[in-house]
Amino acid sequence: MKILVSALEKSSNTHLKELMKHLDDSVEFCGIFSKELGNSDYDTSADTIMGFVDVLKKLRYLNKINNDMLKLSKDADIVLLMDSSGFNLPLAKKIRNLHPKKKIYYYILPQAWAWKKGRIKTLENICDKLFSILPFEIEFYQKKDKITYVGHPLLDQIKKFKHKIEPNNSIAYMPGSRKAEIKALMPLFRQLSINMPNKTHILIIPDNFDKTFIDENYGDISNFQIQTDAREVLTTVEFAYICSGTATLEASIIGTAFALVYIAKKLDFFIANFFLDIKYIGLANIMFDKISGKKFHNEYLQNEATVKNLTDEYLYCNKQKFITNSKILRDYLKYGSSENVSKQLLF
Repeated sequence: MKILVSALEKSSNTHLKELMKHLDDSVEFCGIFSKELGNSDYDTSADTIMGFVDVLKKLRYLNKINNDMLKLSKDADIVLLMDSSGFNLPLAKKIRNLHPKKKIYYYILPQAWAWKKGRIKTLENICDKLFSILPFEIEFYQKKDKITYVGHPLLDQIKKFKHKIEPNNSIAYMPGSRKAEIKALMPLFRQLSINMPNKTHILIIPDNFDKTFIDENYGDISNFQIQTDAREVLTTVEFAYICSGTATLEASIIGTAFALVYIAKKLDFFIANFFLDIKYIGLANIMFDKISGKKFHNEYLQNEATVKNLTDEYLYCNKQKFITNSKILRDYLKYGSSENVSKQLLF
């Protein structure tokens, strides 16, 4: 079996790695994914992009890749799309038009329940199978026979959870993996580390970033201990400041107290704020609101992201509540997704 994969994001490649563990050598992968996982046609490790403005800058390059993927789809038995709807939905349409009987599956669905809900009908019409990793999103789809809740991939990957508070004066800082996020948050994180001199400040930097990238985007990091394994750090630190994204859900599942901190380009934030139909941007908050009508953690966006607000959050948040609520969240998600997706691919 030959599977054409489109996994542009770092998190998608992490989930793909877990999925591959449940498939034997008879399954061949091609397409877009990290070369660490095999012989990809396009290596995504250096090409992660962010936001509406950045997408426009790389539009010609992305169109070229999209057309190359269309050619590769001819010999694939299954097309597996992961996240990145701005790239993957146009690709899916092209493949469906050129190869009407091609099997197209989508794993890590676009968050169409949050904005651009018209994508739901598009997904239902174009894709043969939709693999949901969020229990609540199934309610937004009409064709229930196409969508299946397969579990959440983080429950495959996270094995250590917090069960009690263990104060150790350590704080993790996770400014994201994209240039715009890093440049926006590092001045704030740097000031926080200076204002709390008696703490251990741990800065998470992805291990694929070289010295040139770090120097150009992080600035002065002399006040931090540098580590690369975000998940391991989250299981040990007392508190974390995290840019929005998968890492906030990881911390929520582990039970680590944290604050979501996000500063976007003004144009990106304006566009997103106009279109988004959600109360929160953190996935744990969105799910916990479904469960209990309450939020899981605090969110500090744009002008709310100040040194005073973030310092107060560390000093006064209820850390035991994070541990208690993490168990509720894990029960809601039920199980991991990788094995279930592998069975769907082979069925």
